[in-house]
Amino acid sequence: MCIGMPMQVTAIEPGHAWCEGRGERRRVTTALVGPLEVGDWLLVFLGDARERIDATRAAEVNSALDLVLGAMQGFDASGDAGFVLPSRMTAEQLKQLSGQTGPHAPPLRGSLPPEGAGWPWGGPAANPLNFYKQETP
Repeated sequence: MCIGMPMQVTAIEPGHAWCEGRGERRRVTTALVGPLEVGDWLLVFLGDARERIDATRAAEVNSALDLVLGAMQGFDASGDAGFVLPSRMTAEQLKQLSGQTGPHAPPLRGSLPPEGAGWPWGGPAANPLNFYKQETP
């Protein structure tokens, strides 16, 4: 499982930013997030800024990390995270959270295809990546 850590930008260098979060200070690569300003929030994983986030999302991720840390230390982790956990969200809420809204958004895993749907819902005739099944005319 990959776990990103919310960190706030404290200084900027070409291609990198110094960030602080959860009691740590790190120099992170910023190639994936573009230009930054001091005070911006980032989701950092393995030394790379993977995503820009806002202060609210940073607080949500920190709350979830606190629950995980508590569970690992043997504390009761059944407390309220202070926000709706993704496991409790509807498919529409998950699409909004991930920014996958609109007519060209990819389907969520486990959701049902519309009537007569082909690719990307798994219709073999419309799937350009289906190398194993040859369609006959």
